[in-house]
Amino acid sequence: MSQASNITIAVDAMGGDHAPSVVIEGALAALEESGGRFSIHLVGQKESVGSELAKHPAPPAGTCTLTHASDIITMDDTPTAALKSKRDSSIAVGLTIHRDGKASAFVSAGNTGAVLSASTLILGRIPGVGRPTIGALIPTTTGKTLLVDAGANVDCRPHHLLEFAVMGSIYASAMLGKPNPSVGLLNIGEEDSKGNDAAREAYTLLASSKLNFTGNVEGRDVLYGAADVVVCDGFVGNILLKFGESIPAFLRMKFTEYASRSLKGKLVTLVARGRLRTVMKELDYQEHGGVPLLGVNGVSIIGHGGSTPKAIKNMILRAEEMVLRNVNAGIRDAIAQYS
Repeated sequence: MSQASNITIAVDAMGGDHAPSVVIEGALAALEESGGRFSIHLVGQKESVGSELAKHPAPPAGTCTLTHASDIITMDDTPTAALKSKRDSSIAVGLTIHRDGKASAFVSAGNTGAVLSASTLILGRIPGVGRPTIGALIPTTTGKTLLVDAGANVDCRPHHLLEFAVMGSIYASAMLGKPNPSVGLLNIGEEDSKGNDAAREAYTLLASSKLNFTGNVEGRDVLYGAADVVVCDGFVGNILLKFGESIPAFLRMKFTEYASRSLKGKLVTLVARGRLRTVMKELDYQEHGGVPLLGVNGVSIIGHGGSTPKAIKNMILRAEEMVLRNVNAGIRDAIAQYS
C-alpha cells in the first residue's frame, strides 16, 4: 500500500450500536481497498479505540491517526441537549477537525439527529440553503433514484422542496453520472392539482425552475425509476426509506418459508439462489453505506446505528467520492441561481 493522498476522512469511532469494534474493522477495510488513496482520522476514546486497533495488523505509517474525544453521544441522547452537554463528543470533535481543514470529510454511524444538528452548526450551511437535506439512494428497475429529503426535515415549506430538488439534481449528476437528471415530486396523484397546499405550491415552483422537472410521482412509481430525483418532505421520505429497507429481510423470510413447505420449494429456491442474491445485494443498505447530508459546508455522511463493517467501509468510500467530485461546489453554484 502506498502513502495516502492529501484526502483525509474523519471517522466517528464511537458512533453506532457496535462501536468501536465494527467501526475500526470497516475503516481498516476501507484503507486496504483504497490502496493509499486517502488516510483515516479516527475520533473517539483513546483507550477503547487503541485496544481495538491493536487487534488488527497495523496499517501503513501515515494512513491512520487517532484524536481523543472523551464523550459519546448515545442513540438515546436528545441531539440538541447532548451537543451542549457533551462538547467533547466524538461527533463534535470529528466535525470540528473537518471544519478546520484537518479532514476532507466526516463519517458517523452515531445518533442521526446529533450528526445532522452538529454538521449544520459546526460546518455551517452553504449560502442560500435554508435547510440541509438527507439524500438516500433507492434501487430501481432503471438504476438508482435519489430520494430527498430522507429524514432531515419533518415539516417543509414549498421553497425548501425546491432547494432539495436543486441539491439532489447536482448530487445525481455528479455521483450517478446523469447530466440532466429528471426530478419528480412525490405526491398522491400525477395531476398538478393533487396534494396539499405545500405540494401544489412546490409543483408550481419546480415547474417554473430550470430543473428537468417531470411532474408528480406516485409511491408505486418510485421503484420503476419514474424520476432520477424524487422530492418530498423528510416525514414522508423517511417512512418510504425505512419501508424500502425492510423489503430484503421480508423477502428472505418469505423465500425461507416457501422452501420449507416442500421438496419442490427447496429445489426452486436452490436454483434461484444466485439471482436472488444479486437482487438482495442491490436492495441491501450496506452496499450504499450511508446517506449524505447535502447543503452543509463540508462532506458529512450519516450511517445506520446498526452498520456493519461493510457499511462503514462503503460510507468512507462514498465520502471520498463526494470530495473528489466536488459536489458542494456544484450545489453552491446551483443554489445561487435561486437565492
